[in-house]
Order: sequence, then structure tokens, then C-alpha cells
Amino acid sequence: MYSSRTGGARVVGAALGAVAVLLLAACGSSDDSGEGGSPVVAQQPKATDPFWVNPDGKAARQVAEYLKDGQRANADLIKRIAAQPAGEWISPDTPEQDARAFTQAARKADRDALLVLYNIPHRDCGQHSAGGAGDGDSYRAWVDKVAKGIGDRRATVILEPDAVMHMVDSCTQRQYHEERYDLLKGAVERLKRLPGTKVYLDAGNAGWSRPEQIVGPLKRAGVAAADGFAVNVSNFQTTAASKEYGRKVSAGIGGKPFVIDTSRNGNGPYTAGDPADNWCNPPGRALGETPTTKTGDPLVDAYLWVKRPGESDGDCKGGPKAGDWFPKYALDLARNSA
Repeated sequence: MYSSRTGGARVVGAALGAVAVLLLAACGSSDDSGEGGSPVVAQQPKATDPFWVNPDGKAARQVAEYLKDGQRANADLIKRIAAQPAGEWISPDTPEQDARAFTQAARKADRDALLVLYNIPHRDCGQHSAGGAGDGDSYRAWVDKVAKGIGDRRATVILEPDAVMHMVDSCTQRQYHEERYDLLKGAVERLKRLPGTKVYLDAGNAGWSRPEQIVGPLKRAGVAAADGFAVNVSNFQTTAASKEYGRKVSAGIGGKPFVIDTSRNGNGPYTAGDPADNWCNPPGRALGETPTTKTGDPLVDAYLWVKRPGESDGDCKGGPKAGDWFPKYALDLARNSA
């Protein structure tokens, strides 16, 4: 079991395959509807939240199911999740199709797609979200397909949660480090050739270790060519702690801005139980600040929901496998944020 001090992204991108297929067919439309046939979710105001809300996401489907069953209270709780834009984790199997479908749907709604690339070889050190591309060439080809799918449409990409951090803490074996640095740097460069794409390289979280430890590795991974970096992806550190961590990292890499994953940090990190697994579906957590680019902090480009609230961290504490919808956990997150 992986230590909570480094717990970051625990989502399996492949879980999006079915959603992507539906998006390809519907191009952003949805059959999910509330009473009277009205859509379950709508887009947020563009001026404060320019990111696309997926009307056919798992949370939106859950709302529709609760409404159909007459469970109005539960539907209202899950709407707090479904109504907000969240990251779309690109499938290892259909990267070009996924990227095209999500960005086309976002463009149709006059919004920006929020995409997460999580397919680096030797991903997650063999833990709940183990996997990734089979080798470096496969990964480069995968990133190229993502880029082709995005094209000239607007997208914000969170690049490879945990990938840099796991080299710093030696979770990823040293024999893979040089290749990984090269792959990350190449991915940043490939994506930044796109006219409407912003790229944020993952930089761990405030509960991990000293921020200065990741500065050098971020530079080697190509952060200079990126728009900035991301912190707290799939983690629970408070926004205040994440800002402090991010500022210290930023100071070491030339003042680069950053984004914060606030999807589940409303009550901060879980400190009870076994420290070895308190990152995995921890009880008592809550939704954090809703996504916005109006953060009031010139170094913080956005609060984002990179991890999709309600999806499991892994098969722990009664949860399904990583990335699967976990209804009870989703309800608890929403209820605890009231």
C-alpha cells in the first residue's frame, strides 16, 4: 500500500472509455434530464469559470437516476458535483477520439476543455492505478494522438499526475528516470505547439515533502516550456496549504503560476487511521472551492476539480476499483460540504 505522504492521482483513465463513446455519438448533448425534460446540468458563467461541464458525466447520470427513482434529496446533493466542470482523464486506448470529442463538445458550448493525461510508463509504482504506456515510443505516439485530437480547440491539460514526484521519492525505479524526464519534456513541447492549449505539469502536493526537492526535477521535466504547474491533484490538502506550497515551488522555477485541485479538500486531509492508506477514499472529506479562474491570487491561475469527485481512489474502505463511480462517497462529499 502506498504511503499517504505521496498519495496523488489515483484515477484510472481507462474508466472514461464508455463516456468518450457516448460523447462521440452525442457531441456534448445528453439524454439525461430532470423533471419535465430539462437538462440535469448547465454551463457555469464563462467569466468566472470558463471550463466545460460534461452533461453526460457520471455525476450527471447519477442525478438523472436519482430523479427517476424519486430520490430528490440525493439528486440535489449530487448536483453540487454534476454542475461543476471536472477533469476528463484521457483513455489509454482511444486518445485521439477522446480528446476530439471532449474539445469539440467544449467548443460547442463556448468553453474550454479540462483534460488530464495519465499514461506515463510505469505509472503509480504498481499501486491502485498501475499501468501506463508499454514503453517510451508508445507514450510519444499516445501524446501525439491526444494532440491531434485537440487540434486548434481550447484546452487546459494537466500533465501526468505523480510522474515527477515519484521520481523524487524513488517510488519509480531509478532506471526509468532519464526516459521519464525525456517523455515529460517531449509531451510539454508537443502540446504547446497547439495554438489553444495550456499545459500544467504536476508538482505533487503540500503533504508530500519539502517543495524545494521538486524544483530541479520539474525543470528537467520541461516546466519552463509549460504554462505552469499543478498541485494537490487527487489529494486533500487545504487550499491555504496548497498555495503556500505552490508559492515556494514557483519561487524556484522563475515565478511560474500554478493551478490547485480543490475537488475534495474542503475539510483538509484525513489524519486518523492507518497513515499508509489515509489517501484512499478517506472518510469525512468535503468538496472544496468550486472551479474558477478568479482566485484573487496572481500566482494561482485557477482552482480546478482535476480529480472527479465521487470516483473511487481504489478498492479500499468499501470502494470499487480506482476511477469507478462510488455513490456513497459522492453523497458524503456533497453532504459534508453543505
